[in-house]
Amino acid sequence: MTTIEVPDGQLHFEVRGSGPLLLITGSPMSAAEFGPLAEALAGDHTVVTHDPRGVGGSSLDDPDAPSQPELRARDLTTLLDRLKADTVDVLGSSGGAVTGLALVTDYPGRVRTLIAHEPPLLELLPDAVRWRKEIEQIVTTFHEQGAGAAWGAFMRSAGFVRDGDTPPAPPEPRPEPTEQQLADTARFFDHDLRATTRYLPDVAALVVSPARIVVGIGADSGHLNTYQTSMALATLLAEPPVTFPGDHAGFLGDPAGFAAVIREVLETDPAVN
Repeated sequence: MTTIEVPDGQLHFEVRGSGPLLLITGSPMSAAEFGPLAEALAGDHTVVTHDPRGVGGSSLDDPDAPSQPELRARDLTTLLDRLKADTVDVLGSSGGAVTGLALVTDYPGRVRTLIAHEPPLLELLPDAVRWRKEIEQIVTTFHEQGAGAAWGAFMRSAGFVRDGDTPPAPPEPRPEPTEQQLADTARFFDHDLRATTRYLPDVAALVVSPARIVVGIGADSGHLNTYQTSMALATLLAEPPVTFPGDHAGFLGDPAGFAAVIREVLETDPAVN
């Protein structure tokens, strides 16, 4: 575990294992959420995880500095330079998949294969204007009603909670959130959510990029808006998506199965197909 200087702060990262370099990136998910997946891959890969800018151990000189995917991609190039890695394979999940698309677009040649697992590219959907308004309402809910109400609105919007679902049992008493957890939540609603969901990929640049781009979808994600966005991206790239275990957070529920699909993708030579 260590940190490096980026132009406007510090980036916390972790390295495990040995073998070909694989960078795992999320947003707002930090290195901790990807720990089990990284361990599952460390037997045959050098796996790098990190806290995205402004989250966890990655501090910013200005806590209110923006979090556009282009800035997150720039941070990753600083990390790759520190690791003396000219090129890298990347698994990006959720907002991290959007970061990966910005990395491929803005820094040609740095990525060999990008596995973009369920990027929430709401601007690709035919009702993008409605989605934009819905995201704005979630942010407003955060400021007017607090984190609990905002997370509930977000989960309903994304499709994790559906009409007719049985209400969950009352939660067990939990410790009060830490100062860092509160800061990370505010970071997500104030800076990450809009920037990530409003990113519009340069499909023309992606198609001619030297990087191989594979869109990943969860086997159980059909009810989520990220399934729709992933299918829209796969259609634009004219490449069939690859199915991963579980839903949007399948890497948590089945890290070994998730790792197996990553290995299969990275070991497949597209020239043979």
